[in-house]
Amino acid sequence: MASRTSARTERELRAFGANIERWRKINGLTAQLLADRAAITRATLRSIEHGDGTARLENVFAVVRVLGLSEPLIAATDPMNTDLGRLRADQTLPRRVRMPKALP
Repeated sequence: MASRTSARTERELRAFGANIERWRKINGLTAQLLADRAAITRATLRSIEHGDGTARLENVFAVVRVLGLSEPLIAATDPMNTDLGRLRADQTLPRRVRMPKALP
């Protein structure tokens, strides 16, 4: 089956994986120790570090959490931390959300 992953996404996955591997080494963790602390297999960690793109998001996040990077990652993806995100949120987000009416 042919991959539908773009070349750019593949590069970014490899870069992300390399960053995870560097953070693991900076923290003085072996691959097995990080995998154990994240409650994943060594093979799953290898997949993340190699940027295969096959690991489940919850497993990636478990590794990020063990490395102490979850708060910065969440902050980096929060649109309210950017001028554009705050501007667009003010323009497009509803002031309140109403409950849908019950069907007859």
